Amino acid sequence: MRPAFLLCFVLSYFLLLLLIAWLTSRKGDNDTFFVANRNSRWWLVAFGMIGTSISGVTFISVPGTVRTDHFSYFQFILGNSVGYILIALVLLPLYYRLRLTSIYTYLRTRLGPSSYKTGAFFFLLSRTIGSSFRLFLVAIVLQRFIFDAWNIPFWLTVSVSLVLIWTYTFRGGLKTIIWTDSVQTFFLLASVILSVYFIGKSLHSSLPALARMVADSSYSRIFIWDHFMADPRQFVKHFLGGVAVSVAMTGLDQDLMQKNLSCRNVGEARKNMFSFTLIFVLVNLFFLSVGALLYIFASAKGIPVPARSDYLFPTIALQHLGTMEAIIFILGLTAATFATTDSALTALTTSFCVDFLGFRENQDHAQGDRSVRTRHLVHIGFSALFLVVTVGFRYLVSEAVVTAIFQVASYTYGPLLGLFLFGILSRRGVRDRWVPWVCVLSPLICFLLQRFTLVWFGYHFGFELLILNGLLTFAGLAMLSRPKPFILNP
Repeated sequence: MRPAFLLCFVLSYFLLLLLIAWLTSRKGDNDTFFVANRNSRWWLVAFGMIGTSISGVTFISVPGTVRTDHFSYFQFILGNSVGYILIALVLLPLYYRLRLTSIYTYLRTRLGPSSYKTGAFFFLLSRTIGSSFRLFLVAIVLQRFIFDAWNIPFWLTVSVSLVLIWTYTFRGGLKTIIWTDSVQTFFLLASVILSVYFIGKSLHSSLPALARMVADSSYSRIFIWDHFMADPRQFVKHFLGGVAVSVAMTGLDQDLMQKNLSCRNVGEARKNMFSFTLIFVLVNLFFLSVGALLYIFASAKGIPVPARSDYLFPTIALQHLGTMEAIIFILGLTAATFATTDSALTALTTSFCVDFLGFRENQDHAQGDRSVRTRHLVHIGFSALFLVVTVGFRYLVSEAVVTAIFQVASYTYGPLLGLFLFGILSRRGVRDRWVPWVCVLSPLICFLLQRFTLVWFGYHFGFELLILNGLLTFAGLAMLSRPKPFILNP
């Protein structure tokens, strides 16, 4: 498949997104950008969130891990589903009651200004690193299979991707994102479903036969009950880690919560979360099945498995399944790139403007073009930051990206988890000026524990490291607590 041919489809897809942006961003203001004027349809938000949550990590990296981890990742997904239910029942009512634009405003109301700024900072750090990881994963695939043919440097590949994303998000913001993410979810899911069809066609197998093939393979093992100390994939670790990760990386993340807060009321936001949870579980089980099929296909056709598991799916789709599958895959890959990065840039811009520059909903109209220009500059600034971080990952990351993402999240989202847990479960206040020190110290303690517990006790941390980080933050806040809570009117 010629790179120029594939690039034409990428550009065509971008033109479609530009058309959607033009239709949704006319007469847009800051309220349109930040909360989509609070009139989004819940079913549209739910469908679009699938694309944001899946991203290139699930699309490429999760199928690649099946060879070594089998279906054990599904234990983590089951934990995620419990976490999403907690978000719908506990966090969404809280956010809607306070009518928040940035969810970190709750920390100012409950704990104080230093806690508020600390929480917002950890979100900016977490989302910048996490979304740069996701962009990096897809960019290295585009680089290898398209841009290396013309000797285009990696930094330019990332730069062009970010410029394209900025072009269709800088005006409409969240209102545009909700529609473009839905389109991107469609292309992403269509790509992987049709990949299964083409694999079955190549193996001369029907869909039921493929399902039996996956079920009978050694890859389909889900539950790991043994080796609690040494195996990070053990069920309790994976499941509880999944609960904590979904609460922290979704419920305490401005990116995904911003979409929920654009619904008309909390009832519709809950419908969105419940329907999203069901689809999320089914889609991830499907992606794991695709991973098993990819390895079965590679074995049957004598295809060498790439040393880096993240390259397995693109190698087979672009080089071994024909022209149509290559086109479909590249569209799905592009959708995965744009769906996660456009949403993250919008959320980061929102958080910085509201939490650090003092923008408030329904207050900035009088400032007219000035506040909009400021928002544009912030949007550009985060795009540049994404470029620097993403290019840097090329020299730092060698393992599967899905593993690296959750390792970093265990450190950066832990303080957020601890802050919100203390605010919701406790009725005490804190000595607010000391809170930043607690939130820095907790991840450092976790780093030391992760480094030495395997040597000292034979214990290998998995996703549950996030829980420990959150509990350490909670304990530190409890030590700083005082009888009367700090209450500041929002």
